[in-house]
Amino acid sequence: MEKTVIIGAGGVGNVVAHKCAQDAATFGEIWLASRTLAKCDAIAADIKAATGVEIKTAQLDADNVAEVVAFLKKVKPKILLNIALPYQDLTLMDACLEAGVHYLDTANYEPQDTAKFEYKWQWAYQEKFKAAGLTAILGSGFDPGVTNAYCAYALKHFFDEIETVDILDANAGDHGLPFATNFNPEINLREITANGRFWENGEWKETKPLEIGLDYPFPDDQVGTKRIYLLYHEELESLAQNLPGLKRIRFWMTFSDNYIKHLTVLQNIGMISIEPITYEGQEIVPIQFLKALLPDPASLGPLTKGKTCIGCLITGKLKETGETATKFIYNVCDHEECYAEVKSQAISYTAGVPAMIGARQLLSGAWLKPGVWNVEQLDPDPYMADLNEWGLPWQVIDAEPLP
Repeated sequence: MEKTVIIGAGGVGNVVAHKCAQDAATFGEIWLASRTLAKCDAIAADIKAATGVEIKTAQLDADNVAEVVAFLKKVKPKILLNIALPYQDLTLMDACLEAGVHYLDTANYEPQDTAKFEYKWQWAYQEKFKAAGLTAILGSGFDPGVTNAYCAYALKHFFDEIETVDILDANAGDHGLPFATNFNPEINLREITANGRFWENGEWKETKPLEIGLDYPFPDDQVGTKRIYLLYHEELESLAQNLPGLKRIRFWMTFSDNYIKHLTVLQNIGMISIEPITYEGQEIVPIQFLKALLPDPASLGPLTKGKTCIGCLITGKLKETGETATKFIYNVCDHEECYAEVKSQAISYTAGVPAMIGARQLLSGAWLKPGVWNVEQLDPDPYMADLNEWGLPWQVIDAEPLP
């Protein structure tokens, strides 16, 4: 029997554990580990009630390489799914190398004391994983992850060459609260308040945070037309490198006026700062204090109604005719349906399901390839088929490119 370890018991970790349990024939003995054992036990109880599958739980400090190595050597899993914080990517990759375990994550490494995320730290592990005969799959969430697979699928089946990609991420859900983030507040707010960046004609171009916005008519009626804002997202870095002939790639996300109003106030008063301050003799980091005040994203599930629509607007030269065309490959996900299935809202669901699917490709052998890989470097076909099978069906339509 295979053994699978999942590290991280937040909203996304909950989804990953549920989905792996739904396919226990593939994932075998499933372990869910986190710094907070009570969270793991609560998820395990929900899974037992929903599926009848019993998963094992453990308390684990993902920052402690020696502790993780000892745990992995005891359990002997084939794969570790890192659903913890991006700060912990490198320690968990080190632990996998030492214990001889394959690795997968959903977000690239980011130093805790610097608001800058990029793949260079993880790409540097390429030769180590090759030498060990181990596979590391980076960024198998939705964006990054599914968006990368959409691009790879388009290049394999529709286009000889891709010229432009615009990744569009719309959340038309409403949780009814004055202000909350849909995933880890610390990571979310650091990402949004950083300068925007996009790749065009062989170079990176920078914008001010949320400086560029436009209205886009999403194909789902319940999502409708939404204001999207240009920002930097990690999959741009790998796709700019791995898509031949690419002239431009950008990432856009929707934010309501209310969200931006709260964000502006919090930023103006210094609550999003990552620089420590001293308060009554104790050192605190403002954004970490703010995280403690804001609603836990995992608590938003029963409150959130509406849909998400995430996809890639891709322009290129068609294989059959050589003519230039644009296609939109996308998924629509319903918050209430996600909660009914796994007790999580659609943001966690769309990030968690692809992690399970990426791990499924590795366990099946389809993506078993020693080294460190981004999703677009691997065969998209079995992954795309599993998206339809396991809860994230996709569609392709003809579309018009963005200006």
